[in-house]
Amino acid sequence: MKRYDAVVIGAGPGGYVAAIRLGQLGKKVLVVEKQYVGGVCLNVGCIPTKALLHAAHLQREAREAARMGLSVQTGPVDLEKLNAWKQGIVDRLVRGIQTLWKSVGVEWIQGTGKLVKPDQVEITLPDGQKELVQAGAVIVATGSRPAELPGFAVDGERVWHSDHAVAFPRIPKKLLVLGAGAIGLEFAFVYRHFGAEVEVFELMDQILPGMDSESARELAKALKRQKITIHTSARAERLEKTASGVRLHVRMGDEVRTVEGEVLLVAVGRRPNTAGIGLEAVGVQMDVRGFVKVNEHMETSVKGVYAIGDIVPGPMLAHKASREGIVAAEHIAGLPSAMDVRAIPSVVYTEPQLASVGLSEEEAKARGIAYRVGKFPWVANGRALTYGVREGFAKIITDENDVVIGVHVVGPEASSLIGEGVLAVEMAATAEDIGLSVHPHPTLSEALMEAAENVHKRAIHIVNR
Repeated sequence: MKRYDAVVIGAGPGGYVAAIRLGQLGKKVLVVEKQYVGGVCLNVGCIPTKALLHAAHLQREAREAARMGLSVQTGPVDLEKLNAWKQGIVDRLVRGIQTLWKSVGVEWIQGTGKLVKPDQVEITLPDGQKELVQAGAVIVATGSRPAELPGFAVDGERVWHSDHAVAFPRIPKKLLVLGAGAIGLEFAFVYRHFGAEVEVFELMDQILPGMDSESARELAKALKRQKITIHTSARAERLEKTASGVRLHVRMGDEVRTVEGEVLLVAVGRRPNTAGIGLEAVGVQMDVRGFVKVNEHMETSVKGVYAIGDIVPGPMLAHKASREGIVAAEHIAGLPSAMDVRAIPSVVYTEPQLASVGLSEEEAKARGIAYRVGKFPWVANGRALTYGVREGFAKIITDENDVVIGVHVVGPEASSLIGEGVLAVEMAATAEDIGLSVHPHPTLSEALMEAAENVHKRAIHIVNR
């Protein structure tokens, strides 16, 4: 039986990062991955969707170039070429991971890993053969899958989930989307700007449930101006398949509306992949939803068995999984490493983008915090105007001691700008700290500086209220 210091089950953004860190720390590591090196994120999630979003953004910009005096001709989308370009990015990153593993001595094998003892992993190879390995520690990083909705069975033809949408098989004349979370909205943006009519239905009373409501409303207004129809407080009750597509019956208030489309995208969240991998058999505790209970070191109730990423409680985000992987790896190596969840950013990569870190106003209010808010609109930022941006804002929330407890950005490059907010929340910076830091001009980052100054009602380029 082969012996390893650590066996990592799953090679997504949590698992592959954990393996690299273990290798850096001199540990003998085996990664077991049944399908994708890089996981869902790299292969059918984060990376390919962002490639499509960038392409959709360029398509939108080309169509709007005339207002700048530019003449840009756009023709029909070459789906084969677009998908090949997207896949080329994925392939390059997969090769990069394998190179990094090799550089630190990490071994990997394709197969399905299952715990048979806390220190033993059974690997089922693609040909059905089984192999048993000994592990000083095990990191389970098996990720998640699209959630299923009873009565709305996915068939990959007329009813899709995110894996089908990212494959970009065709551009339907009309796309119906169930769920206005990040996944639903991002695909709504992509397909709308490649020519589809798009209608989105959200069960809750706002898009992006749980995020800062003012920011969510601002994004909803922007998407509606792009002719993406959005319904909130809308419950999908029944689905019929028709000769030309689907017919969706949706309850909105006291009325049940019938909406027809060519394709229905079910984007109602994801579920952890924790069944069938031996967790219960070795005594690992889970909650009623199937998430694994862990401590601050990402260790489960069974000593030496760790869990990270989408199978543990918290937001299902690649960067969270990667950090958890590093924490687990360092704890296995005997380093004093622990997970801090105060500053985990969330991003929606539509256009405009929405990025948040820390508390929303609603969360601050619910905790009884005497908070203050500073905002700065993009219409007052010179660099944003050169982008043609006229909607959205940067928003900073502080406590009574001026410590930044939340940052929310709706606008261009919000996904990059939020890094400053992450640092502010993580370091317990004050609005004064940000306001006194000289930001380059003309840049989008100045909006954060002015939002911080607006907390104290002294922003320069707006009337402070």
